[in-house]
Amino acid sequence: MSSRIPMSIPFGWYFVGYSDELAVDEVRTLNYFNRELVMFRTSSGQVSILDAYCPHLGAHLGEGGRVEGESIRCPFHDWAFDGSGTCTDVPYAKRIPARAANGPCTKAYPAVEENGVIWAWYHPQGVAPAFDVLAYPEMNNTDWATHKRLEWHVSTHPQEISENAVDIAHFKYVHKMDAVPEGETTYDGVQRRTLAAGTRKYIDPVSGEEKTTPTRVEATQNGAGQKLARFSGLVDLVAMTLVTPVTHDRCELRLAFAHPKFPEDSFEMRVVEMTIASISGSTGIEGDIPIWNKKKFQATPILCDGDGQIMRYRKYFAQFYCDDEQAVVPS
Repeated sequence: MSSRIPMSIPFGWYFVGYSDELAVDEVRTLNYFNRELVMFRTSSGQVSILDAYCPHLGAHLGEGGRVEGESIRCPFHDWAFDGSGTCTDVPYAKRIPARAANGPCTKAYPAVEENGVIWAWYHPQGVAPAFDVLAYPEMNNTDWATHKRLEWHVSTHPQEISENAVDIAHFKYVHKMDAVPEGETTYDGVQRRTLAAGTRKYIDPVSGEEKTTPTRVEATQNGAGQKLARFSGLVDLVAMTLVTPVTHDRCELRLAFAHPKFPEDSFEMRVVEMTIASISGSTGIEGDIPIWNKKKFQATPILCDGDGQIMRYRKYFAQFYCDDEQAVVPS
């Protein structure tokens, strides 16, 4: 922990890779949750994630380790471990040591694949998953394109990134937006949902006339690491916001977009590209990053009546910390 970011890493499901970027029998090193991990896809296609260091004599499984069947073999002495962290073979031993054979001897992290993403469950105390990853039909719809993926490295905490959504006052001064509808917000366990409706003016590409179309944005946050926004208006577009903590004060932030398939030179495709640029550029994420990189978390901020539901949001987010860890909860 630091004086700038006093919070620990919240537990939950986090992005650790895109499914189509991890091949069968591939091994990859991960640096998340202030830990070194190794991720591999077994011969049957199952994704497994373990602590990176072999419990035998400490070799790094990601540096020369290889997949064999449903296990990963250590590059040092060829010991094999399955996805549960249990030793399945010691090629030069008459028998596997009981401590290694009778159950997990290295830490395994629950992993699932959903929405084209590999998700890892992190909990500092090793508690099993307390909720599920949400499935988004659009991300698996063959009539939709999912070509746009963006990534940033940010010196901040997952809570600071997600709190941005309820800080309605900053949209005018950081993103130069004249009016941002606060919308309707509901809290339901680990999920926070918002709905905002409005209108948008545009120039009709056929008639050249200025027209108005209704717009709608629905967003669902599911824990600290998963959020999806659905945009409806001239086109439909969905955006997954994926936040993964590297340490307590460094994150990887990703946006992954999906939309119906349109011809590349169509009006609809131009609207898609402009919307993505608005969400990700200086009027969106890239406008926030310089502030996040230097911002200090204020546990007891001085707020005014136009600041939005910041303290209500913090109360919601506090549930993703363990009882013995530091979480700033309004009284």
